[in-house]
Amino acid sequence: MPKKQPTFYLLTLGCPKNTFDSEGITEMMLQASYRSTTNPRHADVLIVNTCGFLQAAKDESIGALQELAGRKRKGQLLIAAGCMAQRFGREVTQQVSGLDGLIGTRAWADIVPFIQNLRAHKKPEPLYHLPETGDTPLETIALNRQQVELGRASAYLKISDGCSAPCAFCTIPSFKGLNRSRPREHLIAEAQRLQAAGVQEIILIAQDTTAYGRDWGEVDGLPALLEQLVAAAPEIKWWRLMYAYPGHASQRLIEVMAGHPQIIPYIDMPLQHGHPDTLKRMRRPHNVDKLLGWIESYRRSLPHAVLRTTFIVGYPGETETEFQGLLDFMATVEFDRAGAFTFSPEPGTPAFDLPNQIEPAVQQERWERLMAFQQPISLRRNQQMVGQRLEVLVDGVGEGVSVTRSYRDAPEIDGFVVVEKELPIGAMVPVLVTGAMEYDLLAIPADEPILVM
Repeated sequence: MPKKQPTFYLLTLGCPKNTFDSEGITEMMLQASYRSTTNPRHADVLIVNTCGFLQAAKDESIGALQELAGRKRKGQLLIAAGCMAQRFGREVTQQVSGLDGLIGTRAWADIVPFIQNLRAHKKPEPLYHLPETGDTPLETIALNRQQVELGRASAYLKISDGCSAPCAFCTIPSFKGLNRSRPREHLIAEAQRLQAAGVQEIILIAQDTTAYGRDWGEVDGLPALLEQLVAAAPEIKWWRLMYAYPGHASQRLIEVMAGHPQIIPYIDMPLQHGHPDTLKRMRRPHNVDKLLGWIESYRRSLPHAVLRTTFIVGYPGETETEFQGLLDFMATVEFDRAGAFTFSPEPGTPAFDLPNQIEPAVQQERWERLMAFQQPISLRRNQQMVGQRLEVLVDGVGEGVSVTRSYRDAPEIDGFVVVEKELPIGAMVPVLVTGAMEYDLLAIPADEPILVM
């Protein structure tokens, strides 16, 4: 009888950077003749790519592992991978019985030999592969990601890993290490492979995309990288920029974006706050006037520019005056997209034991006020799109409508353009915007007649 093909189930938690790593894990497994399954009961290997950025993310990851462990059948392997495994290590095994192994953020390229070691491991305790130093898999393997399982028109391209920013609240450098940029030739080759596979949107991600090249002494490397990527893969319709650090955003970046229509006028720039005193305690760039000047230049140079951001509310010492300063900052800028989360004191960070910690009830109240404050701003900016033509990328269809995204919408975090017609998934089509809500737009195909009642 032919040998049964082994199967694996992979659950990804956390941000798009984890999604990228999971695509790498998937490719490693497929190359090793494993078959992917969406049903954990049918899998020989269960892998959870965990997130450990905040306590809430850790709790979600622990819960997912416990659920799989509770249903694990004899012979199945359960592996915790990624950030939480790297950050908390043996603590995870104390909370999840039945865990067979942990593999860290800098080791996922070793997933196949790690599984082989687990099969040979006869001891009851879990096996660990959590290197604290060394090269990231992104630098040591040529990743031939074919988007086999995803079958989508968008793909993430991670340009670096780790982070060298000194943010007082962030744990990422402790388990990801300092910023390590990927060689340009690797990124160009991967972009060309994605182009050949029919991908239409490439989303650049990193802990800090604007830090690209700084680890080898290139102060403003991102604009040059963008120019090289666009030239190397000219058939990619949209290049989208995520996770830009405000302290590294340059005028040259604006000029390159303005000079290449394939680089869509969208930037995700997590600012974390808008009051200089809070930003200073966060160890973030706190020259708000300089930031406002950059935003003004960005919008002046790029008609229809979109700016997305994220804020932390309830940071230690945040007074009502500082919080109101954040709201005033939001009113001045009028962000197209804004998200927020309450401060989470993470052990090992400078912010963990800062004085004047904010009560959870106050944090929650401020979060609710901020989100309510942003809603009419988002609605107003969406209403400005009514009557305009947009090109959209079709993500899904059903019941006579298509769920699509325009250049204004990053996948998984922004809204949708709901089109009143079923369109081919993965196609880019022109639409006419007919309505607006706080987060989403309504549209019809641009070539369809408008019925006047």
